[in-house]
Amino acid sequence: MEEKQDQLFMKIAIEEAQKAAEIGEVPIGAVVVYRGEVIARAHNLRETDQSAVAHAELLAIEKACKVLGTWRLEEATLYVTLEPCAMCSGAILLSRIPRVVYGAADPKGGCAGTFMNLLQDSRFNHQSEVASGILDQECGQLLTSFFQEIRNRRKEEKRQKTSKNDLYNN
Repeated sequence: MEEKQDQLFMKIAIEEAQKAAEIGEVPIGAVVVYRGEVIARAHNLRETDQSAVAHAELLAIEKACKVLGTWRLEEATLYVTLEPCAMCSGAILLSRIPRVVYGAADPKGGCAGTFMNLLQDSRFNHQSEVASGILDQECGQLLTSFFQEIRNRRKEEKRQKTSKNDLYNN
C-alpha cells in the first residue's frame, strides 16, 4: 500500500519537475503530504528568482508551514524527484519532517544516503526515514533529457558561431 501511495505522490512531484523544465529550470519537483493529502507543491525556481535557495524542497516546505500554521511538519512526508542536497536536508531536519521519499539519487550532492546521509545522522536531534528510488527512472530521465538538451543547444550555438566566424574570415 505504501509503495503505491509513494508512486502516486511522486507522480505529482514529477508534474512539478516538468513545470520547472518548461520554464528553463532544472527539473526538480517536491510535494509535501500531510495525513494523506497534498498540502504543498513546488518546483525549482533558482534561475527565475535568481536565488540560491529557491530549491523545490525549500519552497514546498515553506508553503506547507504556512498551510499548517507551524514550522513543525511532524506528520508530513516530503516527496522530491531528486535526492535532497545539504541545504534542503538541513531544512527537512529543522522542520521535523519524519519521512522523505525521493526518486533519482544524486551522487555529486545527495545528502540522503548517496554522497552522505544527513537525514539519518544520529548526531542531530531529529532524523528522517528515507525511501529512495521511487520512480527513479522517470525522475532521472527528466534530468538527463534536460541537461542533454542544454548540451545540444550549446554545441549548436558554438557551431553557428564558428560558421559565422568562418564567413567573416574568408
